[in-house]
Amino acid sequence: MGDSFPVWMDCDTGTDDAVALLALHALECTEIIGISTVSGNSTLDDSFRNTRGLKRLIGADYPVYRGAAKPLMMREKVHATEVHGKNGLGDVELEQPESPEASDIPAWDALYEAAVKLEGNLRLITTAPLTNIATAFMKYPKLPSMLHTILIMGGATQEGNCTPCAEFNIYADPEAAQIVLKAGAPIVLCPLDATEKVMLTAEDMDELAACGNEAGRVIRDVLQKPLEFHKKLHDPGVQMHDSCPVLYLAYPELFDTEEAGVVVETKGGITLGKTVTDLYSDKQFDFKNALVCLDVDEKEFIKRLKELIKSIK
Repeated sequence: MGDSFPVWMDCDTGTDDAVALLALHALECTEIIGISTVSGNSTLDDSFRNTRGLKRLIGADYPVYRGAAKPLMMREKVHATEVHGKNGLGDVELEQPESPEASDIPAWDALYEAAVKLEGNLRLITTAPLTNIATAFMKYPKLPSMLHTILIMGGATQEGNCTPCAEFNIYADPEAAQIVLKAGAPIVLCPLDATEKVMLTAEDMDELAACGNEAGRVIRDVLQKPLEFHKKLHDPGVQMHDSCPVLYLAYPELFDTEEAGVVVETKGGITLGKTVTDLYSDKQFDFKNALVCLDVDEKEFIKRLKELIKSIK
């Protein structure tokens, strides 16, 4: 492992998950221990297949595990195919590895086993609904204390993107999010406040496609579907939500953060999935359970993200 630190990624790959995974792979300071997949942007089958396709693309050998196919509490599954395409990857189909995964152990069991071996050093990045992580925490109550940090892409301190007040990853399984936020693990939360500010433009995508590696070309291709979606919203590019916890891991100085109490609304109708914080209220919670990213150096973020993708051999 040398000077790098171990990382586990839980994802629902996902166009922006794909960029985040490739960026994580390129970071010299990290060693990917495993990837777990979950239903979210599209189905569990899609996220598992897409992740394995990316693994083959970059010649990686870390294991990929299947997790939950539906939310914890019998809620209707929510997908984001209007943004990410029918298969979650902008309708781009990647060639699969020839060999199946070495183990069919469920994601939550594999995560726990890795945390035990790494004795408090494992960083957990989540870019998806938190069903796998909540399941792991319920099955292994000591697991939250065994993790170094959880870096979560999710939530919004103000308006949402899935409903007027809820961000997609939290809305898709609010009970799971509440379990994770209440578990006591050290949490860095990357909500829409920061993640909506960092975008890859069409010009950035063309630049990556011309950089000479397959990763850059694939990123350009998979982002065409969300680019069409964001053009309708008059956005200048595609928001790189899921790359935020990845780059925070390596470059925390790019982000402005503040400690806060954060809870999730699980009972409301209109407000379901809202991440309620005490950042802007006179009344404060009697706890601070997350370091919340509220702003980001947009220009430097995109510069470093593109450098990481271009460095992939």
